[in-house]
Amino acid sequence: MHRRTPLRAAPARTLPLATALAATALLLTALAACGTEEAGDAARGAASASTRTPLDDPGKDGVRVTSLTLPNASPSPTPSRRYSVTADKLDLGGDSGISAAYEITNSGTENFTYTVGVTFTSGDGGAMGGGTATVRDVAPGKTVRGSVRAGALPPTTPRITGAKVSEVAKVPAAEAQAAPGTCPSSGVRVSTDKGDAAMGLRVVGLHLDNCGTHDYQVEGYPVLQLLDNSREPIESVAILRGSRQITTGITGDGPPRPVTLKPGESATASLVWRNTTDLGTPVTAPYARVRAKTGAAPVMLPEHIDLGTTGKLGVTPWAKPEH
Repeated sequence: MHRRTPLRAAPARTLPLATALAATALLLTALAACGTEEAGDAARGAASASTRTPLDDPGKDGVRVTSLTLPNASPSPTPSRRYSVTADKLDLGGDSGISAAYEITNSGTENFTYTVGVTFTSGDGGAMGGGTATVRDVAPGKTVRGSVRAGALPPTTPRITGAKVSEVAKVPAAEAQAAPGTCPSSGVRVSTDKGDAAMGLRVVGLHLDNCGTHDYQVEGYPVLQLLDNSREPIESVAILRGSRQITTGITGDGPPRPVTLKPGESATASLVWRNTTDLGTPVTAPYARVRAKTGAAPVMLPEHIDLGTTGKLGVTPWAKPEH
C-alpha cells in the first residue's frame, strides 16, 4: 500500500516593495480611467440620444416629410444604472432640438429651386410650430433630402408627435433669388421683406441692391407680373402704377425719379393691395415675377399675394431710402 506524498506549495516569491506599489498604482489608474470613460460615454450617449420616427406624409408637389426626430430629455440614473428618458416638455435653452427630415423629387423638365414649409403638429393635429428650407437647383428626375428644425418652442408647448409639408414653392432655378451672400451676374439683387398687414391692407417691400461693381440706374416702377400655381400669368388683376387707388398712406409713393445706385447702395418700392372679399372669386397669386426695369433679368418671388376680389395691386416707384 502506497502513501501519497503530500503536495507542497511552491514558495511564494515576494515582489520588491517599489515594484508592488508601482503595479498597484498602475492598476488603480487603469480602473479609474475605465470608470471615467464608461460613465462619460454613457452620459454623453444619453444626452445626445434622440428618437427618430418614420412618417407617412402624402406631401405636396413632390415634397414629403419622411421622419420626425425628437431629442430625449436629460437622463435620470436609477439604482440599476439604467437611464429613463422622455421627449415631453423639453427645454433646451433656445432650441427645441426637434427636426423633420424631408425629401424632394423633381418630376419636371427643368431645374427648380424649392422653398419648403414644414408644420410640426401635436397629437390632435394642432400646429405647434414650423420651419422652412430653401433647396436650390434641383435637376429633373433627381431626389434630394434635408431636414427642417422646429427651433425654439415655449416650455408649455404640447408634445409634438408629427410633421407635415404645409407649403411648397418652386421656381425655375434661372429665375430664383440669389442665395444669401451671393451676387447674380446682373450685379443687382431683387428681394422682398416680410411685409405688413393691417385691417385687410397688405404692404410688401421690394428691395433692389447693387451688389455689383458698376453703377446701376433705374427710373420709374418695377415691372411686375403675377403668376398662378402653374407659374402662368394671372390676367384678371390690374397692376397699377402707384398706390393712391388703394390707400393714401404709403410713404414714398410720389412721382418716379431717376435713381442711380452706386455699388453697395439700395432702392425700395412697395406692393400694395387689399385683401377684401366681396362678390366674385377671390384671387391669390402664389408667385410674382419682378424685373428691376424693362429688359432686366426676371426674378420670381414666392409671395402668396392674397388679393381677395379687389382685382388690383399697386406698385410704388423705386426710391432710395430716406436717412
